[in-house]
Amino acid sequence: MDVGSVRVGVAVSDPTPVLASPLVTLSRDERSGSDLDRLTELVAEHEVVEVVVGLPRTLAARHGVAAESAHAYALALAARIAPVPVRLADERLTTVAATRMLSDRGVKGKRQRAVVDQAAAVEILQSWLDARSAALARSAEAES
Repeated sequence: MDVGSVRVGVAVSDPTPVLASPLVTLSRDERSGSDLDRLTELVAEHEVVEVVVGLPRTLAARHGVAAESAHAYALALAARIAPVPVRLADERLTTVAATRMLSDRGVKGKRQRAVVDQAAAVEILQSWLDARSAALARSAEAES
């Protein structure tokens, strides 16, 4: 997930889990928590076994206000979907990469704003899946 101050981009992986795909963009609703309600429904609907939330660090790997907000959001979601684990993953420059990719494909303006959060969520999840796959492969090699 790409958690912003206005929207939350959501992606899911295939069952294998190898490939991340965009799912939905939700509007943040800090008053009623309807975005967290919908995420809780999506976790159940898609039989999610683990949630990855992007943690926006600075280029110097520091945590700013956005990282604190994403961390608080992850904690609130974790309380709702337990025992499904919620992990935090470095998301530096994912929105920049997603915006560039969409621009390269001719998606601009309002249409881009509508999907950039999903595209960033795909970047976050795909990076996490790739790192997890590489770690599992190294672990399997070490055991052989």
